[in-house]
Amino acid sequence: MKILLISANTLAAPYPVYPIGLDYVAGALDSGCVVEILDLNAKDREDALEVTLDRFRPDLIGLSLRNIDNTDIVDVQSYLDGYRNLVQQIRRRTPAPIVLGGSGFTIFPRRVLKTIGADYGVVGEGERLNRLVAALEKGDDPGEIEGVVTVRGPARQPRPWDQPLKRDFQPIRPHLDYYLRHGAMLNLQSKRGCPFRCIYCTYPHIEGRRMRLIPPAEVAATALALEDAGAKYLFMTDSAFNAHPTHSLSVAAAFREAGLKTPWGGFFAPTRPPQGYFSSLKAAGLTHVEFGTEALCDTVLASYGKPFVTAEVFRAHEAALEAGLHVAHYFLLGGPGETAETLAETLSNIDKLKKTVLFLFCGMRIYPHTALYERALAEGVISPTEDLLQPVFYQSPAISSEAILRTAREAARGRFNWVIGGGDAHTAALLERMYKRGFTGPLWEYLIRGGGAQ
Repeated sequence: MKILLISANTLAAPYPVYPIGLDYVAGALDSGCVVEILDLNAKDREDALEVTLDRFRPDLIGLSLRNIDNTDIVDVQSYLDGYRNLVQQIRRRTPAPIVLGGSGFTIFPRRVLKTIGADYGVVGEGERLNRLVAALEKGDDPGEIEGVVTVRGPARQPRPWDQPLKRDFQPIRPHLDYYLRHGAMLNLQSKRGCPFRCIYCTYPHIEGRRMRLIPPAEVAATALALEDAGAKYLFMTDSAFNAHPTHSLSVAAAFREAGLKTPWGGFFAPTRPPQGYFSSLKAAGLTHVEFGTEALCDTVLASYGKPFVTAEVFRAHEAALEAGLHVAHYFLLGGPGETAETLAETLSNIDKLKKTVLFLFCGMRIYPHTALYERALAEGVISPTEDLLQPVFYQSPAISSEAILRTAREAARGRFNWVIGGGDAHTAALLERMYKRGFTGPLWEYLIRGGGAQ
């Protein structure tokens, strides 16, 4: 069977994200399948989709939906119309069945399948596409497969993928060149699953809570393959790289043993690190630490379900700085428990974080299958029948989002290392110019230099 895997994501700000998930889907497909990947973020011509469909003539099309919307309370943008138009465009060229997948699809499978007009969907990890393909080839009912949703009925929420994780990275695939020309930043995974219980997060629903660890030597071998293909920076896609400290240290040791030269970074939980933890990772090439901090007020951190307190954030921050690493923190203001007083406490504590970049966001997107959803139901913020496919945000009743943004912007005034939201068009244009001049990696560390007292 000829299978075309399409990455529908076309966002390139602040920098484009390589579609790693499709490498894993390709790696799980039977060896008898002929697989091609089309990345719509990397297309050089407007007719790339039509040309590929006419040339390849796929028997089945897998369409990966990374996001449903931009989760921005200030400027909400839904991507569903674009996805629907994409499906219609495909339908005009081929009768091949269309299968949806990806994190965005998994959160709203039945609604997205119906809204977009595809044939099937794979909930959770995309490797199950192989089982759907086998059922279609045999003439079996795909609706009987765990994790597959059809137009006739809902999917059963699948257990985490129970087979070895196999990434099929092939440097000859044409979309690689796009990422090498736009920051040369590729991505890497060392495990799946998240054990934390942050109230707003969909990771446990998508990947499960049980961590499935990829053998460190295998992670290192993939890292070397990415390096050989031209990567100048690697980003770890784990929900939190340090969620399993022992394994992450073993991965770092495997990097050193393999002789990896490429710098790398990832998301970390600002929990208290083991002695020498960041120094060991630094010796293995770690350069950038991005902490998912969210607040610096213990009352709010507890309300958010975070596995740390403010004092531990400062310990983790100092340990990363002492190891010589670039450090950034992400904050999510206005969730349950936020008040004018807690906001003031967070901003005051943020001011104590030295040599860092701060990304501040306001408002929590409410997703089903999260503790935030249950809380919003209990508080009457949403109703059981509310269509959350259209973005709905939890906003603390004690302080408005307008007041939060006004206060945060005032605190950030004149300090380039305080970024409200994901940045703006000016920031994206600046990054693009720097990439064209040969800079690589995320580049946010350059904001620290303009951070005044920070």
